Amino acid sequence: MPRPFWVDLHSHTALSPCGELEMGAPDIVAATREAGVDILGISDHNACENWPGIHEAAAGNPVVLPCIETQSAEDIHVLCVFPEYDRVLAYKNWLWQKIRPIQNDVDHFGYQLVIDAHNDIVREEPILLIQGAGWEVDQVVAKTQEMGGLAILAHVDRPAFSYPAALGPMPLDYPADAFELSWRATSEEANEWREKYPGRAFIRSSDSHMLSGFSRAHCTKMYLEEPTFDEIRKAIKGEDGRRISWPWG
Repeated sequence: MPRPFWVDLHSHTALSPCGELEMGAPDIVAATREAGVDILGISDHNACENWPGIHEAAAGNPVVLPCIETQSAEDIHVLCVFPEYDRVLAYKNWLWQKIRPIQNDVDHFGYQLVIDAHNDIVREEPILLIQGAGWEVDQVVAKTQEMGGLAILAHVDRPAFSYPAALGPMPLDYPADAFELSWRATSEEANEWREKYPGRAFIRSSDSHMLSGFSRAHCTKMYLEEPTFDEIRKAIKGEDGRRISWPWG
């Protein structure tokens, strides 16, 4: 029998230059436990190397999924969610075929730190992560799905780094698995999106860059049999009694 799980598929760590340095492994784990988040997606910009440390620190509570927030050639953000680390690494290797070797300016953008489960620094990423890769959004979505992942258009209600901001309204049949709305969207705004795209799956995420961002009020309740990637896929597709509970009431 499916039961409710609180799912946040969009969060950042100290690897994202826009993420606060407080976004370490044990710190994220403690904050999500306190917030009551059951499943957490680690989705740094164009990178995934902090997943192992947070996965180890969490020890299953919360369940931590490997993700990447990809920035396409059009500067559209796509949440690319994968069932296992080997697969997200393979996707990242494909993605980085078209990442430009722009050096990160720490003073301007911030640190990009790969950390372990104890917040020890493994290395600093020298290439600027907040840049558009050379792949178009359609290619990003197709490759993610080809590799067994879920492709979710990120914060489609935002005036920057979203599909509508770059290319205009999404086609009704756009092949992404779901659309994400930011937690700041009001109930009225969210319902307008649902009316414009009937039958499409919508999720809400925290897009946390600081520990205070984690909250059940910033994520999505899904009815699942267990907290796994496959169950989330079923909920997004509305299969076998799994479903997304509309986050805006």
